[in-house]
Amino acid sequence: MAGILDLLNSDLGKQIISGVSGSTGNDSNKTSSVLTMALPVLMKAMERNSSTPEGAAGLLGALSSKHDGSILDNLGGLFGGGVEESVKQDGAGILGHILGNKQQGVEQVIGQKSGLDAGSVGNILKVAAPLLMGVLGKQSRQSNVTDSAGLGGLLGGMLGGNETANEQSFLEKILDADGDGSIVDDVAGMVLGGSKKSGGLGGLLGGLFGK
Repeated sequence: MAGILDLLNSDLGKQIISGVSGSTGNDSNKTSSVLTMALPVLMKAMERNSSTPEGAAGLLGALSSKHDGSILDNLGGLFGGGVEESVKQDGAGILGHILGNKQQGVEQVIGQKSGLDAGSVGNILKVAAPLLMGVLGKQSRQSNVTDSAGLGGLLGGMLGGNETANEQSFLEKILDADGDGSIVDDVAGMVLGGSKKSGGLGGLLGGLFGK
């Protein structure tokens, strides 16, 4: 899971954390914690959704058109005057599509672990979701992903491909959370204290953003 940390520790990642933190009015350390936990969960949810032909076609269409990675080319403009409402609305739509009825539970669990309320987590994710789609769009272009098999490989690779059973279980539990807080302890150390490993998530994101 260290790959997401590689991204958030890169210059681009720091710019994203700072921008998301400033635009949502949240502490940058807590924003970083939220993104560290949430980005793998969102990718896992996308991997689940794209396991059906309809889901894969929908995601491929989004990555080849609206979410082609261009949002990453002008982060200064994106965050400069405050994030436009249209970006947040886009993010809300992405979250609703990816997480469905799991969204509230996911936001509550991540909020409890990061020390923010679920509403603040939701605001962070609304801004972060279009950026994550941009990351996927950029990588899908670079890898020439055109079908569901390629998409599955892309998402699996970004998740690490060889996740440990604990990491798999952690992501599944978060996605199946009902917000009652019973799994929050399972989160501790799983992502934020994850061990470094080469390849997979770390290698791909490290290569994409240049550590």
